[in-house]
Amino acid sequence: MSQKRRVVITGVGAVTNLGHDAPSTWTAMREGKSGISKITDPEFDRYEKWAVKISGALRDWNPTDHIEKREARRLDRCTQLGIVAAQQAIEHSGIDMSKEDPTMCGVVVGSGVGGISTIEQNVITLTKKGPGRINPFTVPRLMVNAVAGNISIKHNLQGPASAHATACASSGHAMGDAMRYIQTGMTDVMIAGGSEAACTPLCLGAFMTMKALSTRNDDPEGASRPFDADRDGFILAEGAAICVLESEEHAKARGADILGELVGFGNSCDASHITAPNAEGLGAARSMSWALRDAGLNTDQINYVNAHGTSTPLGDSAEIAAALSVFGDHARKSAGGKLVMSSTKSMHGHTLGASGAVETIACLGAVREGIIAPTINLEIPGTRQEDGSVVPYDMDLVPNVAREMPVNYAMNNTFGFGGHNVTLIVARYDG
Repeated sequence: MSQKRRVVITGVGAVTNLGHDAPSTWTAMREGKSGISKITDPEFDRYEKWAVKISGALRDWNPTDHIEKREARRLDRCTQLGIVAAQQAIEHSGIDMSKEDPTMCGVVVGSGVGGISTIEQNVITLTKKGPGRINPFTVPRLMVNAVAGNISIKHNLQGPASAHATACASSGHAMGDAMRYIQTGMTDVMIAGGSEAACTPLCLGAFMTMKALSTRNDDPEGASRPFDADRDGFILAEGAAICVLESEEHAKARGADILGELVGFGNSCDASHITAPNAEGLGAARSMSWALRDAGLNTDQINYVNAHGTSTPLGDSAEIAAALSVFGDHARKSAGGKLVMSSTKSMHGHTLGASGAVETIACLGAVREGIIAPTINLEIPGTRQEDGSVVPYDMDLVPNVAREMPVNYAMNNTFGFGGHNVTLIVARYDG
């Protein structure tokens, strides 16, 4: 088998509740700021009895500031976010797509629920006004592959184009597949990441009735608290992040500024429950171990793990168990372990299928700047028992304040309903 080509990251774009581009998103992560707020969308006013009144919805973002108004009307919010993030990433990379061989350029974008707002709006139209009033753009707006399709059309990407819909692991899957396309020589350039716009009445209501969401309504900025003993659920959020991936030789040939290298990809399934993770984190541990094997790294070479860390009681404990089983004493504070782990979802909430791509921003910040974004709202690390006592976590979870430390390799975990587990490893690029 021929040697795998090296895959580098040369551009990043983002639209999140922490910032409307990647630099401002990273600055907010680094500073420990929260993007969680009270729900103000008037769409929610038609319904009563909301137990959850907070979310990670975007504030002060207008799609027509970035997309021609007529085009924007034809796109679901999920696609709007994705194509804006992709445009930012391409501009950031400095690549001129018009000068590239379009058949050697592709796109993979993940989304958990795709155009959910289009579905909701048109179901209301159907029930109130009948089928003849359904928007004729409904199907191309709602489909999960709409983001990838529109990006490929806009930038003439004629190589592989696909979409992943593996719940919260979607953008991790997308970036891993894009990495493989480049490694094997099928493409030179891939646009990869995720987009999600799920802060809608149906989606929030569905997670609410599952009792998956935090009800800390009086303290929006303190509601997302991964690994804290008093966590009570995740915060539903929206956003998009897209990366430009290239083969190292292609990036060097055009004089690109290389931000980091994607060196490992692991992918497993719990095969146990449609929504709950394996309590011992067995599937997550396999994903992490396989990513290490793919990268050819030992456990003690990983300096930082960006956790999936959603702020759910079961999920956070399962991830701690998985990390300890994989890294052993390298992760244990009691043994003097050097590994640190944090969850940026404490700040931006859970962007579902876009999570892995959004959190790649934190991994790049770690390897480029030697700064670990904190887990904010972390007051008592551990799991609270029924008697009120707390079983502490034996890991350094970077509570509340960013940490300066050199990072050569950062691991990025994303786990999704269906038992899907994805792990990516980002390396510092030294040429």
